[in-house]
Amino acid sequence: MSELSMAQALNAALRDAVKDDDRVLIFGEDVGPLGGVFRVTDGITADFGEERCFDTPLAESGIVGFAVGMAMGGFRPVVEMQFDAFAYPAFEQITSHVAKLRNRTRGALSLPMVIRIPYAGGIGGVEHHCDSSEAYYTHTPGLRVVTPGTPQDAYDLLRDAIDSPDPVIFLEPKCRYWSKEPVSFTREGAAMDRAIVRREGKDVTLIAYGPMVATALETAEAATAEGWDVEVVDLRSLSPFDDETVAASVRRTGRAVVVHEAAGFGGYGAEVVARITEQCFHQLHAPVLRVTGLDIPYPPPKLERHQLPDVDRILDTVARLQWNDEPVVAGA
Repeated sequence: MSELSMAQALNAALRDAVKDDDRVLIFGEDVGPLGGVFRVTDGITADFGEERCFDTPLAESGIVGFAVGMAMGGFRPVVEMQFDAFAYPAFEQITSHVAKLRNRTRGALSLPMVIRIPYAGGIGGVEHHCDSSEAYYTHTPGLRVVTPGTPQDAYDLLRDAIDSPDPVIFLEPKCRYWSKEPVSFTREGAAMDRAIVRREGKDVTLIAYGPMVATALETAEAATAEGWDVEVVDLRSLSPFDDETVAASVRRTGRAVVVHEAAGFGGYGAEVVARITEQCFHQLHAPVLRVTGLDIPYPPPKLERHQLPDVDRILDTVARLQWNDEPVVAGA
């Protein structure tokens, strides 16, 4: 077990995948000798050769289209979209071909490919470098969508994604690339499609993913001063959704707050709230609330702190929940 940053854990996962499976190829813009903008692919070309990790032209649609052909030909491509919003030129390829090929061929063809997308804010980037685009992909049937909140999950989820027979959108929270923790390479963690309870509590469930997992945990610690015992659930898999783990937590606590960086209107959290309400209505002591980014294009760096959910905003939202322990009564 070694202490690694999330970027280093992702690098280790890519290296181990290339070493273990000759079909794994890594390509994208500047992922070769440079090692990528965030150095996630650092040293892989030098160690494994340009046949296994190589640069492509600056054409995201072409990168994904090429990966589709490679996957159809028996390879397991892992492609990088340099930044979240840079993936939009490839969106037609992803939604029309990557997501639909298995269904279109009645299962004769699958696309075992991974599309890595650094996403979300917290790095002082400009508007085309800090999008939270998860709802676009989760709304597209045929795609698996996962996002790690810790370095350990970065390693485990990426290894599982590369091994998956299905196409996987792998969302990497940029602001967590430099967070560190001990990482094991035994791959004994939860399955790729399962959520994890990161912190147990009895009063309210905070549901987060990706960049907001650490923020939710900080909030849970701060909430003890208010006398609230907060449980934190890390979704990990955005699609498919782990109803079992989430619903079990909310039934225990009776209250829930969903946290994400993306804009609130039409955001991923709205689906989470709907599922909780449908499955846990009679156990709820208060309406399920959300803490999200603002419904605006991503702001310039000096205003970024107002856009991102923080501990104070989440605590203010928790305080709005009903605390009289009486379940919500329909029609009351």
